[in-house]
Amino acid sequence: MANPIPVIDLSQFPASGEYDKLRLASEEWGCFRLLNHKIPLPLMAEMKIVVRSLLDLPMEIKKNNTDVIAGSGYMAPSKVNPLYEALGLYDLGSSQAVQTFCSQLHASSYQREVIEKYAGAVYEQMVDIGQKLAESLGLWSGFLKGWACQFRINKYNFTPESVGSSGVQIHTDAGFLTILQDDENVGGLEVMDKSGAFVPVDPYPGTLIVNLGDTAKAWSNGRLCNVKHRVQCREATIRVSIASFLLGPKEEAVEAPPEFVDSDHPRLYVPVTHEEYRKLRLSKYLHAGEALELLRIKS
Repeated sequence: MANPIPVIDLSQFPASGEYDKLRLASEEWGCFRLLNHKIPLPLMAEMKIVVRSLLDLPMEIKKNNTDVIAGSGYMAPSKVNPLYEALGLYDLGSSQAVQTFCSQLHASSYQREVIEKYAGAVYEQMVDIGQKLAESLGLWSGFLKGWACQFRINKYNFTPESVGSSGVQIHTDAGFLTILQDDENVGGLEVMDKSGAFVPVDPYPGTLIVNLGDTAKAWSNGRLCNVKHRVQCREATIRVSIASFLLGPKEEAVEAPPEFVDSDHPRLYVPVTHEEYRKLRLSKYLHAGEALELLRIKS
């Protein structure tokens, strides 16, 4: 397996060296591949089949998947992203929200069972890796309790004419961290390294990709990298991915803990709730981390 991005093997924890690897990957890349994670491989395969069937539903059914927050419902192809569509769910940690999502899409009892199992497993994995990340920075990890989560299943309808173009524009994720079950057959995901060059993240079955977002950078007082990424069309085919987002506290503002602030590292950003920050990004059309600069504390 070629590994241009860092690889974190969860079976190696709690060895202290693994915490150092996790911290460095999060500071230098804001992205890493996760091995030996908590989501069973058969469940990943089942979920991929269910996701594909939901995304192939007629438009009139997919439109039942309405927003709770922006981007949490059905996203039809648009002028900006004409090859892309998605279904969404907010809040992944709520069994009632999962049931509502399933009802909107007329999911069968089998599909519901798979989605519920997957939601539980991926939520557990998000909290686990978030806790390990906090511990790698020397912090107690209980701060993740009750954080909001979002879930989005993505479909890219790549055509012969679209080869070489972008399936989704360059962006950062607004939340704290994202767990991505990427398409195990079709590549296209690229992340930006520190030099500004894009590095391909090629498919590798059975693994997960973790991306850190703008909230992680703000919470860490600038230590963690909010990775810019995009999806490129490499071949004329359908590409499907499953993204789960750990966003942030539902009501409290995100701010750097005192441990990250001192005379050499003054506080960089004003406290902000995830909802406030999400609205700021949307209103200013700033989707690649630039909105954080609007929150920067002037020295």
